[in-house]
Amino acid sequence: MVLSSPLRHVFRRLGRAPLFTVLTVATLALALGANTAIFSVLNGVLLKPLPYPEPDRLVGVWHAAPGVNLPEVNSAPFLYFTYREDGRTFQDVGLWSERSATVTGLAEPERVSVLRVTDGVFPLLGVPPVIGRTFSREEDQAGSPPTVVLSYAYWRSRLGGDPRVVARRLMIDGRSHEVIGVMPAAFRFLDVRAQVFLPMQLDRGKVFLGGFNQQSVARLKPGVTLDQANADVARMLPIALDRFPPPPGFNKKMFVEARLAPRLRPFKQDLVGDVGSVLWILMGTIVLVLLIACANIANLLLVRVEGRQQELAVRVALGATRSRIARGLLAESVTLGVLGGALGLALAWGLLRLLVFLGPTGLPRLDLIGLDPAAFLFTLVTALVAGVLLGLIPVAKYAAPQLATGLRSSTRSASASRERHRARNALVVVQVALALVLLVGSGLMIRSFRALRGVEPGFSRPQELLTVRLTIPEAQVEGEEVVVRMQQAIQDRVAAIPGVAAVGLTSDVPLDGDGWHDPVFAEDRVYAEGKIPPLRSFKFLAPGFLRTMGTPLLAGRDLTWSDVYDRVPAVLVSQNLARELWGSETAALGKRLRETSKSDWREVVGVVADVHSDGLDKKAPTIVYWPILMKGFDGNGMARSLALVLRSPRAGSEALVKEVERAVWSVNGSLPLASVKTVQALYEASMARTSFTMVMLGLTGGMALVLGVVGIYGVTSYGVSQRTREIGIRMALGAEGSALRRMVVGEGLRLAVLGALAGVAAALGLTRVMASLLYGVGAADPATFTSVAAVLLASAVLASYVPARRVTRVDPVEALRAE
Repeated sequence: MVLSSPLRHVFRRLGRAPLFTVLTVATLALALGANTAIFSVLNGVLLKPLPYPEPDRLVGVWHAAPGVNLPEVNSAPFLYFTYREDGRTFQDVGLWSERSATVTGLAEPERVSVLRVTDGVFPLLGVPPVIGRTFSREEDQAGSPPTVVLSYAYWRSRLGGDPRVVARRLMIDGRSHEVIGVMPAAFRFLDVRAQVFLPMQLDRGKVFLGGFNQQSVARLKPGVTLDQANADVARMLPIALDRFPPPPGFNKKMFVEARLAPRLRPFKQDLVGDVGSVLWILMGTIVLVLLIACANIANLLLVRVEGRQQELAVRVALGATRSRIARGLLAESVTLGVLGGALGLALAWGLLRLLVFLGPTGLPRLDLIGLDPAAFLFTLVTALVAGVLLGLIPVAKYAAPQLATGLRSSTRSASASRERHRARNALVVVQVALALVLLVGSGLMIRSFRALRGVEPGFSRPQELLTVRLTIPEAQVEGEEVVVRMQQAIQDRVAAIPGVAAVGLTSDVPLDGDGWHDPVFAEDRVYAEGKIPPLRSFKFLAPGFLRTMGTPLLAGRDLTWSDVYDRVPAVLVSQNLARELWGSETAALGKRLRETSKSDWREVVGVVADVHSDGLDKKAPTIVYWPILMKGFDGNGMARSLALVLRSPRAGSEALVKEVERAVWSVNGSLPLASVKTVQALYEASMARTSFTMVMLGLTGGMALVLGVVGIYGVTSYGVSQRTREIGIRMALGAEGSALRRMVVGEGLRLAVLGALAGVAAALGLTRVMASLLYGVGAADPATFTSVAAVLLASAVLASYVPARRVTRVDPVEALRAE
């Protein structure tokens, strides 16, 4: 490729200073590559629209219930039917829930992820199947023959991509389902990795008030705003409360007192959740790193252009105009920016590949993260803007140097004036200030992470705990006691595996994200008519679970298998619930509670230590532990889907999982193992957002510290080289080397102090944005600010001391002779 003459001149000038060129391009590449990588994540997760027609018209239908202190409530069947029948702003509305199911008859039994949907979900998303069709309204009616729609990946992997798949039958949870369609390969429902889709088949005649355990999506009519839709939902809420009866043991006034309110939001928010705040903060911090890098490079350019003053003066004397010199300087800086951007793209590609490989928990749409045209355009624009900004300062100072000044710059009478250093010093102050902001953010996240690590979760040694989900379909095994005896037999077989110390069964493993919350009525409490008691976390367990988890029993006794089979009305409660209702653990023993105002009373026989089952960063919930088999329990007296938890030093090993599988199949060969994971993985996942943010801010803070130290070193070192004559005179007049070193270090420290003061002021404002990400530490934590400032100032002293040591090596005679 033949380069134009001006571009050849630019490369020739840069080639004459290879060290400067390499350092500048490498610094820019690091900063631009990091910016491109974070932008690509931000773009893939937040900015790209959902892959549906007119995605802006899709909304997640959520609610609030301030009467029971719930800021966010899912949807429910009674609301779904009301919105579909009486809505004025919805084109259509649907319910969906993520579940799992057992598929048999293809090969070994397997547990697959399932998306249960009402018939309107696929049409309102606007994505047709590639084969067959989706559910009709008739197929979504209760009692209709079971049908199934397959994902493209499941169709290819399990059914060989059979084009005649429609009308084939699959055994799902012991029932034969007719395949009616296959969704496209590119179809994604948020971040749900569903393998099959089943109709929800709600029975409208059996719908009661409550049941807020489904999620809802709706498509707005053309031209309808979110505010109008919220107003329409608010209109329909009283209609829904009047139209459907309350469940047994409750009354309508309880639901009225909950004060349901609409909280519709863009459907994309159901996907990204609160990860957006983390990504925007990371984008802001990486932009600060780019600004620090630009300040560092601008200092290098000032030094470089200052050394070319005589050359520029000669060009002015020969007739060069100010604009021509400015274009030449800007051409060099822009070329450096473009080269840094090109190398930064390669770095960003590697960083993104690493990110996708690591697959951080809680980061959705990972498959959409990559270098696309938007990322290339972002890099190009950022590189050009950085190049222009880098060139503006030397252009402003040296684009039209006075001829006499330029010619004198090479004589012995020239010396570095205070004005000549002012711009470089200001840039260093900016670098230090921005570095302190990033380091404070990093320090706050480190302290949050340490605080989370210090939380006592309520169980011990999670690395030794392995959990698998087992579900016994009703179509496969009938009879509640038969199911429970099968569950106990599985527990006993697994307990016999060598190396397994204990085994337990539970409905919800701590930190797994599952949960059931409902009110609880205490016998010795008076409840006003229509007043709903506070919601409690419901968990079902079998004897041995608490011992397996290492959760202490603080008072009373554990449940026994006799309690289970005799259906003794006994329950356990958490320590915080016992103290809230009865004042102490021992006082709770013998007290009675129930799940509705009409249910059987059940006696508290034990009090369990608090468990942070909703997340280490959240308060331990008040929990009621119910036996897995009960009499007269509202809704269902037996849990068919339970998690088997075992304690073993081999937890997580493939060999142990195979042994567990064989033990389960020795009892029932049709039960697959699902959700195989260690509790340690759940423990780490509960801190994923904090640890991810901490690592990213730590990297940006480290980069900022290095760049700030380099900036101080560069300015101090250049200042010493320009003051050789002055230092020589001072030494000739008797100045001691230690005093001269203190002088040089003091000047570097002065810049760092000014930058630190400015940085503290900026950090006090900016770290408030991080408040929602912090745990156990405030946004203005004095210890963090003090320690970060101390580290930064200590680094500044070290950066200044290295050039200060050269002061004592100056020979006064040689310095004066050089003048």
